[in-house]
Amino acid sequence: MIKLLTVIGARPQIIKAAAISRAIKEQFSGTIEERILHTGQHYDANMSQVFFDELGIPSPDYNLGVGSGSHGAQTAKMIEGIETVLGSEHFDGIILYGDTNSTLAGAVAAAKLHIPVFHVEAGLRSFNMTMPEEQNRIVCDHLSSILFAPTQTAVDNLKAEGLESSKASFRNGKKRQIVNSGDVMYDNALYFSKLAEERSTILESCGVQPGDYILATVHRDFNTDSPDRISSIFKALSAIAEKNSIPVILPLHPRTRKYLPDNLSERIIIIPPASFFDILTLEKNAKVVMTDSGGVQKEAFFFRKPCVILRPETEWVEIIKHNAGILADADYSRIIKAYEELSGRKVTFPPLFGDGNAAHIILQSICDYVY
Repeated sequence: MIKLLTVIGARPQIIKAAAISRAIKEQFSGTIEERILHTGQHYDANMSQVFFDELGIPSPDYNLGVGSGSHGAQTAKMIEGIETVLGSEHFDGIILYGDTNSTLAGAVAAAKLHIPVFHVEAGLRSFNMTMPEEQNRIVCDHLSSILFAPTQTAVDNLKAEGLESSKASFRNGKKRQIVNSGDVMYDNALYFSKLAEERSTILESCGVQPGDYILATVHRDFNTDSPDRISSIFKALSAIAEKNSIPVILPLHPRTRKYLPDNLSERIIIIPPASFFDILTLEKNAKVVMTDSGGVQKEAFFFRKPCVILRPETEWVEIIKHNAGILADADYSRIIKAYEELSGRKVTFPPLFGDGNAAHIILQSICDYVY
């Protein structure tokens, strides 16, 4: 029996882990035993526990309860806690997701103990080295035994950095592998979208009709911690709502509300951070999605919705290349122009993110590697 430690710490990682946990239960229960560690990087009822409940993920076997703090202090606490867990029982590998401090901490702790690192969502690059996420994902990729790339572009990024031809060897002399697995979030979108339709009442709660609203999400620190940037975004959303007589649904963390401008349009509907089912429902039925979230960009693409990206760059360059999204940053004029262009553009959505079997490909690759 292969024993794996899954490390999660933020809401998107809980969602990604759901696909892996589900595949273990349904297809690998006789081969793989999973332990789940929650670092506590982000933890409250709306941001974490409700996701475990909704997605049917087993409760964490370990919870470090690290909480917020500076990057260095937070990551150091995580490394210490993860190292202790890895030393408490035998593990054949650690599964890490994305690009958070939890990802970085898990990679460092496991690598020091010579435990194979399996990185899901490897190879993403914004090429902006001021982003903590970019720093985290690059370090994790270079410490990983298997790099599970969600798209061909991610594979190409890893090859360009020499990771395919690297002379690096890991435990027992094994070489690094790059696998184009597809995206586990696409697995989840296919699996959970029908359940979301049955269980979510968010459209009724917000008083909107399918196809007749904009969904906007803003959570990145470089937006929420900059009064100028967040104010510009909110003013653009307000102008678009008024000019087009269309409501904008804006799930918003309480700490960001202080930046709301005084003359915000009454058409902007502010709600608390939404559950996964509610977010899926909002994405699937929106006219246009506007976001600084990488995950929401992809989900908009899964549901064939054009996306205004509230960042200066994106890791998901495929969305831009296929004219399904426009980079608008936090620029008032560019946001408005991007919305107008996407509203009048016929967009195609080719199958860029796999066939919905990413979790199976990932787990089978891990089994082949360990055995």
